[in-house]
Amino acid sequence: MRNVGAIILAAGGSSRFGQAKQLLSFQGESLVRRAVRTAMKAGCACVTVVVGDSRARIENELRETPAVIVENQEWQRGLGTSIRCGIRHLLSLRPELDAVVLLACDQPFVNASVITSLVAQRENSRKPIVACSYANTLGIPALFDRACFESLLALPDDSGAKTLIESRSADVAQIEFEKGAIDIDTPADFEQIKTGG
Repeated sequence: MRNVGAIILAAGGSSRFGQAKQLLSFQGESLVRRAVRTAMKAGCACVTVVVGDSRARIENELRETPAVIVENQEWQRGLGTSIRCGIRHLLSLRPELDAVVLLACDQPFVNASVITSLVAQRENSRKPIVACSYANTLGIPALFDRACFESLLALPDDSGAKTLIESRSADVAQIEFEKGAIDIDTPADFEQIKTGG
């Protein structure tokens, strides 16, 4: 895992939630700290957290972790801006990286074994993209080989990694991750997850 970095997308304004969901506590830990810990436990070489308007609070939450915080001042223009921001920053720190894993804060059941499975599948399949399969779709967490960095940097402002996964289907391997379908968009989602519903 020495040359695999992680980008945690944490710049959203949580408009449907009404508060910064990155800082919600789940099983005794904020969602953003949980994502950082997961990436570190999986052995990612460098963990970059892309933040938006909650920068100060997220920085404070992560001050005791090795995560690197980068602010995306264009976050309101869409997910593509955060992915570009994260890739550029990660490569400025670790230009030798072979691959990156894209993660979101609002998928609380991502654990280190999901990330290590993505890396193992990349080695087994020799495909430049490895995505998680859930709810009849492919999405993040997903690993992108160095060969995909230019394509990630060229994503439109309002497009996420799924656009690239769908447009290069022949280049995509997958792993099963049923709980990837569980994400937190609304307070009702969060209550349901917390109560195991």
